Amino acid sequence: MTVAIDDDLWSAVGDPTRRRMLDLLLTGGAGTATSLSEQLPVTRQAVAKHLGVLDRVGLVHATPYGREKRYHVDDEQFGRAVEQLSAVGAAWDARLNRIRRIAEAIQRSQDEQTDNGER
Repeated sequence: MTVAIDDDLWSAVGDPTRRRMLDLLLTGGAGTATSLSEQLPVTRQAVAKHLGVLDRVGLVHATPYGREKRYHVDDEQFGRAVEQLSAVGAAWDARLNRIRRIAEAIQRSQDEQTDNGER
């Protein structure tokens, strides 16, 4: 089964601050820009911008919470992201295994040539 890779989604989670925000939201269940900024080394305004990026790709959704918005991770979209990551990981594992087999075949060939040359 081939999984389509969503480049916008991976651009959004490519940022370490956004990944940390997702971790905090997954652990805490929800958060506001203010509550997240208290746990991160960035300003509330920076957190709000990062949340906007995550919201645009569907990883989080906001609900009104007083004067702020409370953000929750979208389980379905997050599951899709995990599925994509697993597919990419499996594809790279297959590539690396192929490279290992080729390298081992080259090494065996060189060993055989060395053994034949020594005789």
